[in-house]
Amino acid sequence: MDTTSSDRIHTSFNAQSMMATLGAEIDHIEEGLVRITAPILEGAKQQQGFGHAGLTFSIGDSAAGYAALTVMPLDMEVVTAEIKINLIAPARGQRLIATGRIIKPGKRLCVVTSEVHADQDGQQTLIAILQGTMVPVPR
Repeated sequence: MDTTSSDRIHTSFNAQSMMATLGAEIDHIEEGLVRITAPILEGAKQQQGFGHAGLTFSIGDSAAGYAALTVMPLDMEVVTAEIKINLIAPARGQRLIATGRIIKPGKRLCVVTSEVHADQDGQQTLIAILQGTMVPVPR
């Protein structure tokens, strides 16, 4: 993947105030794969002290969307048409790691997935799986 595409993804990500609010950062970019990390901040916990599903969903959706963007022409963006989440374990730990991947790229629809892991003292636990569809749109 070229620098221009990577720069485009970083610029787009940095324009998202939601990701900044969550303390999220892009950790890795390659063609068809993007990894986003976010700390589990006090303001992002649910009533039992785990990371809130909203945090899990937000970074999972963004990782999947940016994975799709890695294969789009430079004059295109993507938006989420639909995405579902299966929450499979509590978000225990200090941070979440969302890894988005392309399942099937396309000109009209791009099928994506994302796995979200909770990192607790260096041990990672799969806590959620997302699957969805991104739609390319002109910039």
